[in-house]
Amino acid sequence: MFLDRPESGSRSLLIHIHQQASELATPEELAELVRSAGLVPVGCLSSKRRVPHPRTFVGGGKVDEIAAWVVDNECELIVFGDDLSPTQERNLEQAMNRRVIGRTGLILEIFARRARTHEGKLQVELAQLDHAASRLVRGWSHLDRQRGGSGRVVGTVAGLGGAGETQLEADQRMLGARIKRINARLAKVRQQRALTRRGRLRSDTRTISLAGYTNAGKSTLFNQLCSAAVHTEDQLFATLDPTLRSLELPVIGQAVLADTVGFIRQLPHGLVDAFRATLEEVGQADLVLHVVDAAAPLRDERIEEVNLVLEEIGASSIPQLMVYNKVDLIDELPRIERDHSGTAVRVWVSSVTGEGKELLLDAVAECLAGDVIETSITLGPEDGRMRARFFEIGAVVDEITCEDGSTEIHLKIQQSSFNKIAGHLATAG
Repeated sequence: MFLDRPESGSRSLLIHIHQQASELATPEELAELVRSAGLVPVGCLSSKRRVPHPRTFVGGGKVDEIAAWVVDNECELIVFGDDLSPTQERNLEQAMNRRVIGRTGLILEIFARRARTHEGKLQVELAQLDHAASRLVRGWSHLDRQRGGSGRVVGTVAGLGGAGETQLEADQRMLGARIKRINARLAKVRQQRALTRRGRLRSDTRTISLAGYTNAGKSTLFNQLCSAAVHTEDQLFATLDPTLRSLELPVIGQAVLADTVGFIRQLPHGLVDAFRATLEEVGQADLVLHVVDAAAPLRDERIEEVNLVLEEIGASSIPQLMVYNKVDLIDELPRIERDHSGTAVRVWVSSVTGEGKELLLDAVAECLAGDVIETSITLGPEDGRMRARFFEIGAVVDEITCEDGSTEIHLKIQQSSFNKIAGHLATAG
């Protein structure tokens, strides 16, 4: 009712304004966003402005040029690569008689098309409603006030109430009620996620979250590591809904890997707030795998943008392991890079071919192994389950079979994992 979404396949004119905000602000990125939203880019007009025009963002002369272009080329939609204020959107639409959307509206449209789960749809709708709240005046300015019905006597006319509320006020009231209901549902989602996290903490299960610029290959890497089947596609925001899977790590044992939504330059604050329940998986993780498209020409700028979002959601203090993905597209070999202290800080992999997968698992285990011990233990024939579990998590360094039938195994393992395996199985036996 409130969400005035553009139709799929709409012919769109792209407006790119050259500013010094970010090197990532390119016509190519804008065109990719437009295609991801199901729209058809048919042209791009560029302009240079140091300061946006307060009424139209681009100025009167450019407005006339755009208006003539959309008529000549039969465009149905005008898409700006920057955010527009509600006033600027309204003035541009009146001047061109075409629908106009800015960067936030475009990204919201992509998210609306990508969301699959009930939670994802709620999060997207909340962000859309927040965005629409200041733009409700569009389409309703021609409507008069509704008649009141108080039954009071006003002047000489009996039974006629006051001025009543405008259609705009009615829509704002209904929109506010809908936002309140969605927030209540998402609050329950946050409670459920908090309960799940507390359960993982009680079981001492480590959590690792994938983060990175959109289309860096996070979901493909997730599938490689967990043998999962998360949807992947070479497009922006192919994955919106969070996915958690079990992951077996050397020495550490079982952990949980979370795949979350990709980030992008100037990710709308409304989306960050709406997806806070999802992004909390990043904020509460023990380790963040920052996945980077190693083949991207502006990869350092993308790294900085991701770090800005991580700071916004309170995850900047969580340890990071940089994962440079897509080595199959560049002249690089899979490897682990370490700092002067020998700590793994960067891993080069290919999520498509699987090259470097074992190196990444080893590096993740190193980053999480805070209480690793080396010890030996003698197991009898009746301790086969314990022996199998040690082998399952990759903790066995050496094994010697004794003459009496017992087995002496040398372990490199976390103290907590050793206590859990040995204590649990001993109790069960």
